[in-house]
Amino acid sequence: MNTSALLRPDWTPATIALMVLGFVVFWPLGLAMLAYIIFGERLQGFKRDANSAADGLFAGCRRSHGRYRPQFTTGNVAFDDWRKAELDRLDEERRRLNEMREEFETYARELRRAKDQEEFDRFMRERKNAKRDDNGPVAEYQTP
Repeated sequence: MNTSALLRPDWTPATIALMVLGFVVFWPLGLAMLAYIIFGERLQGFKRDANSAADGLFAGCRRSHGRYRPQFTTGNVAFDDWRKAELDRLDEERRRLNEMREEFETYARELRRAKDQEEFDRFMRERKNAKRDDNGPVAEYQTP
């Protein structure tokens, strides 16, 4: 533990001041600071123990195509083979659906782009026609 830190789990002036301030502002904050001062040294061990317990809990899962799939067997080889084949089939179906979704999104994006281009071209034509009408042919000046 870094002993030069300002807020370390020890009875330092800063931690005592924060504890008193916590009790004044809202008593659970002061209680939390007191717990940190008393039990703070044990937090590293608690964190390590919690992480190792979680690692042990999820050790039965393996990474599979972006998802976790349990790696247990039932003891029935035929069922396990069928289950694996079905899961692989579902993975392939999901992959194909994702490809179709991406193709449709590309198609829709191109449709929107074409529609926007058509609207922009129409705007430019109308703007050009409006300017031509405003600056139309100048009437000839007739001399008396």
